[in-house]
Amino acid sequence: MAPIEKAVVPVAGLGTRMLPATKSQPKEMLPVGRKPVVQYVVEELAHQGLKDVLFVTGWKKRAIEDHFDESPELVERLTGRRQWELLDVLNTQAPGMNFYYVRQRTPKGLGDAVAHARRFVGKEQFVVALGDAIIYGEAYSDLLRRMMDVHLRYGPAATVAVERLEEEELRMYGVVQPADGEDPEAGDFAISDIVEKPPAGEAPSLFAVAARYVFDPVIFQAIERTPPVHGEVGLSHAIRTLLKMGAPVRCVALRPEERRFDIGNFGSYFRAFLFFALRDPEYGPSLRAFLREEI
Repeated sequence: MAPIEKAVVPVAGLGTRMLPATKSQPKEMLPVGRKPVVQYVVEELAHQGLKDVLFVTGWKKRAIEDHFDESPELVERLTGRRQWELLDVLNTQAPGMNFYYVRQRTPKGLGDAVAHARRFVGKEQFVVALGDAIIYGEAYSDLLRRMMDVHLRYGPAATVAVERLEEEELRMYGVVQPADGEDPEAGDFAISDIVEKPPAGEAPSLFAVAARYVFDPVIFQAIERTPPVHGEVGLSHAIRTLLKMGAPVRCVALRPEERRFDIGNFGSYFRAFLFFALRDPEYGPSLRAFLREEI
């Protein structure tokens, strides 16, 4: 089976839960430590050999295009000032990556955003990495590599990253139901259902969808067959449609040393910023001392 080479990064959300910070800039461009959120995502893709990336953008997302564009005037200025370290930062931002853009004109849900990639991926398998979620692992997480390996080995229609959460957190996510005889603690497993934001006490497991996917193009058929809820087509709902179509779906669990940071509200954003800032080799030690004094 051919290797997976394309990735889709949805970044079209309005970010209303993070106003006023997102009034004039995408939440995916908010800094976490030294880098904007979406740069962590792109570096994760690059580390796993995914060079062709489609951003599904929306209203006021031009800053993302500018960030990954060439900056000849900036390069010339830094060169003239012999600021070699800053030049190195620019040169390692997205090495060898090819970026493409398509616009989701109206926010109709994550499933609809993925549907905009149909022409880009053609008949190929592809990765979806949400642009407002960072997966952390030592150096770079190899979660996507494990997912692609599982997808190529078993041939499901979809391979979904999942994370074990506390029961009270599950109501905010899509939660999967392992298939009969499958062990969710084994690292990867087949599922029989997925439930979006289950009520308290009704979650089918402790494993929630974790912002990374690998799909066959059949997902586009599932999205077309998935009725919108409140005007939006959810990606978890489309995956549930896949299962109803008889298509197999597998999950790959984050390892204990891996963490997901969703930049969806100020609480999660503050935690992400502190987590990465405290690990900064230059400023981390002084920041830890400052926090000890404040606390």
